[in-house]
Formats: sequence, structure tokens, C-alpha cells
Amino acid sequence: MCGIKPIGGHDKRIGELMKSKTIGFSLVFVATLAACSPQYRNQGYVPPQEDLDALIVGVDTRDSVNQTLGMPTTSGAIKDGNYYYVRSRFKQVGIFKPEEVTREVLAISFNAAGVVENVERFGLENGEVVVLDYRVTRTSVADAGFIRRLISSIGGPSASQFIR
Repeated sequence: MCGIKPIGGHDKRIGELMKSKTIGFSLVFVATLAACSPQYRNQGYVPPQEDLDALIVGVDTRDSVNQTLGMPTTSGAIKDGNYYYVRSRFKQVGIFKPEEVTREVLAISFNAAGVVENVERFGLENGEVVVLDYRVTRTSVADAGFIRRLISSIGGPSASQFIR
């Protein structure tokens, strides 16, 4: 403009600096967007339907259930030694606390001889415990209160919060 030229190629360095800042801001923007997208995590285990279909109510025993489905999430300590398989799904957005969005419980009840009496699957819908699937020889799981507590505690403390 006034006949003054930059000394030592400063125009080129300023252009490179501007380009690197633009790339840096772009990377920060993309990382921020990625951090805001929800991340999902599954915890626990409920056997797949094809494995459940292999169980025969009134025929299978605790041992055959262990071989077919694997060890349950909860058993023994609960009265009558019924098996409970529990699976939860958590959603986390950014730095916020994970939120449990679903919980499913599979309950397998045994009679006094250790033979499968009931196979029932429970879920939660609109805050109410619902039966998703069942195969029974009697009307219902004897310890329905336990299942209701397992499912309805969504949002409350979970085992994952105590294990770090």
C-alpha cells in the first residue's frame, strides 16, 4: 500500500497460522459434537430367546438350566432358590451421569424337586412392571415383590455405581 513490504515472508507465516487455527477450531467443534451424542452401554445378561425356547417347563432342572443358560445374575439368597437374570441399558450424554433407560428380568422358578416350574420375562413400561413373556405350570412367580423391586428401582442405585 505505501510501498512497505513485509519483512521475511510474514504473510506466508500468518496464512499458515490462520490455517492451523482453523483446523484446530474444527477439531474442537467435531469433538464437542461427538461428546454430546448419546453413548449406550449394556450391563447384565438375559439369555437369548432361542436358548429359552430350549428349556422345557416341568422337565429341565437347575443343572440343565445352568448348562443351557449359564449362571444367573441372582439366585440362592432369594427364597426358594429361583433364578433371576437381569439386564439393564444405560444412556450417557457427555459428562452427565449415566441414566438407566431399560431393565429386563428373566425369572425361572423351580419346584421343591428342583424342576423348572415357571419361565417369565418382565420389563418396565410407563413405570409399571409388565410381563413380556411367560411359560408356566402355575399362575405366577411366588416372589413377585422381589421382581417388582428389581425392575422398579430404575434410576436408583445400581451395582455399577458401587463397583469402580
